[in-house]
Amino acid sequence: MSLNIGISLGDVTGVGPEVTLKAIAALQSEDDTRYLLIGDAMRLRELNARINLKLHLEDFTKHTAPGRFLIANPITMQLPANLKPGEAVAANAAVSWLQDAGERCLRGEIDAMVTAPVNKEAIIRAGHKFIGQTEFLTELAHADRTVMMLLGHDERGRWLRVALATVHIAIRDVPAKLTQERVVLAIARAVGACRDLGLLRARVAVCGLNPHCGEGGEFGDEEPHVIEPAIATAKLNGFDAVGPLSGDTVFHQAMMGEFDAVVAMYHDQGLAPLKTVAFDTGVNWTLGLPFIRTSPDHGTAYNIAGKGIADPSSMISAIKLAKQLAARKRGA
Repeated sequence: MSLNIGISLGDVTGVGPEVTLKAIAALQSEDDTRYLLIGDAMRLRELNARINLKLHLEDFTKHTAPGRFLIANPITMQLPANLKPGEAVAANAAVSWLQDAGERCLRGEIDAMVTAPVNKEAIIRAGHKFIGQTEFLTELAHADRTVMMLLGHDERGRWLRVALATVHIAIRDVPAKLTQERVVLAIARAVGACRDLGLLRARVAVCGLNPHCGEGGEFGDEEPHVIEPAIATAKLNGFDAVGPLSGDTVFHQAMMGEFDAVVAMYHDQGLAPLKTVAFDTGVNWTLGLPFIRTSPDHGTAYNIAGKGIADPSSMISAIKLAKQLAARKRGA
């Protein structure tokens, strides 16, 4: 039985539709996966013709209907043809498509969802209370214990998998928001991710917050007061957690195979090394949702949108991971 992967198209004034079509075109010969593209049909068909992908795009009618590349749009209004980057109508559509994909997952209509990039600033300007797609889907699914993981590999096939204890908050707020519970949760989700991936081991390195882990309290005390107790709790729960380790060396150790995943304390501590290693192949995976959600780890790239030059590598990786996880879940 074919897998059914839903893809919300994100901001149509960005590169989301282009990398989506390029990715499914590149993957179409690998298997018989069915793709449900949630977005604007007219734009997809025009783009398909313009970049000469020759995908057979069909309107979605029902799940039992034939076809591999289907388009569904919960919005009845046709989007204007010449939208400027970040326009409110595009932002509103992106939110509607994201919600539709999430609801289809919750109803069990699709096996996994992949989300194309959106622009948070444009969505907020359009009147939405919006932190990010991860947080939006967390609220939609009533799942308050989600964790963001970014993963990717270098040109030699060496993987880096990074779970974040805190995500989209100001650096000045990290010490106050960083709790033992958050660190324990990130460790637990990282271990679960390793298992979901079928890895033979789930050894997790845990970063310190301060340079050199605070030098024994000389600058910052989050290590002894928050991170070390969290690691101790994780170990009592049976997890193979090591740390706290200095953030300036731990990612190299992980790349060398000493660890299977790393828990970073804040957004850029984890994403800077990940994107250095796997800028073109990185994937964002939301851990702890009741369904599978992945996405490319780049943004809308307004500066190259519509030029036909967007690189689909990260979207290809996101779709591959979604299919891998869905296939393992189906076979479990």
